[in-house]
Amino acid sequence: MSSALPPRFVDIKRSIAAESPNFEQDITKAWTEVLVELGKVTAVIAKEGSEYIPQVAFAELDTLTPQQIADIKRKGTVVIKDVVDDVQARKWKTELEEFIKANPQSDGFPDGDKQFFHLYWTKPQIQARAHPNMLRVSTWLNNLYHVTSSSGQSPEGVDLATPLSYADRLRIRHPGGKWTLFAPHIDGGSIERWEDENFRACFADILSGNWTKHDPYALEPRLEACTSLYKLPNQSTVFRTFQGWLAISKAAPSQGTLQVFPDVLLSNAYIILRPFFRPLVPLDDAEILDAKNWVFDISTPDFPGIRVADHGGFWGPTPTTESHPHLVLDETMTSIPEVNPGDTVWWHCDVVHSVEEDHFGAEDSAVMYIPSVPLTPANKDYVARQREAFVQGIPPPDFPVAVTGVGLVGLAQEVDVLGAGRGAMGLGVVSA
Repeated sequence: MSSALPPRFVDIKRSIAAESPNFEQDITKAWTEVLVELGKVTAVIAKEGSEYIPQVAFAELDTLTPQQIADIKRKGTVVIKDVVDDVQARKWKTELEEFIKANPQSDGFPDGDKQFFHLYWTKPQIQARAHPNMLRVSTWLNNLYHVTSSSGQSPEGVDLATPLSYADRLRIRHPGGKWTLFAPHIDGGSIERWEDENFRACFADILSGNWTKHDPYALEPRLEACTSLYKLPNQSTVFRTFQGWLAISKAAPSQGTLQVFPDVLLSNAYIILRPFFRPLVPLDDAEILDAKNWVFDISTPDFPGIRVADHGGFWGPTPTTESHPHLVLDETMTSIPEVNPGDTVWWHCDVVHSVEEDHFGAEDSAVMYIPSVPLTPANKDYVARQREAFVQGIPPPDFPVAVTGVGLVGLAQEVDVLGAGRGAMGLGVVSA
């Protein structure tokens, strides 16, 4: 809870405020503008629902119009269909189920009926990450980011056309039951968004009051941003342009699927500005959304949506209807439209996302998590360490030790990684 945040967090706010001579005036103006725009956009999102999410076919990626690409970038979310043959995708699900049956000690939850698995090195996962179409999609997504330097050249050691493979987990969620562990949140950095100077640079326009100029796809500030100052487990330390998953079953709204707040510009602006304002009326007041009922205040260590982790460090942002009322999350967390096996879903690294609590469908909702990761010096170093974890059959560096490697029967071996997937895994030559 914010009340438990350390007093030194006041200094973070004051330090940021000191960077601009007109900070209070500039961001108060920006805050008011963002609230007005949120009022308009949230109404549209709530009305359109899943139809608001862009959907394109894999075969169309090279022929999308500038308007389609702009729509994808603003919403920060896209469904790319028919990336992998549906027969192959279902075959991977069957093989994963067979692996889990052969290795009942595999770590996962919930206890007694495991459906989310801390598995990283099964053959289906390795094969899916190395699939040429998955690498092609990753390259396309990486290139939605762009260089902003006057030279127009990518920084040394950076190549958006070279995708890397980041090992993550999988879920095979059964119908029924209730999941409450994946409420709205943002991955890849908590208080770091304000505390780390390099990460904060990603939001410089917002913090200067020029929120409409904020570019979530500016490449350079992402490269040095530290997303894990406190080295928490399950906190990604790499630069993922997009998080994503590959469907290995059907999934649809109300069937335990992903939900997003589909406007990365507005959610970034609002969440970054929120700690500098407090309400003048109770949060349940009918007028809470009116900008006149909010005031600039940097006298407390509160960062709404940031909470202390059990063993030090901080989790979040985890916006709620109470902490971030203008997002109207009860109405705007939008379920991904129906997907088939072989379809993929992607969301920008800053997008607020969650998983539906209920699964009312008749079929498992099964996915393999496979993000989009470009070649950068830091990412290359991570993949080298990840490669060693793969060889040893232990969890990757970003994840806690679990019953998920040594002792499991049927894990993938280096010979199972083929083609361009070898380079992506750091098993072959990686350029730049």
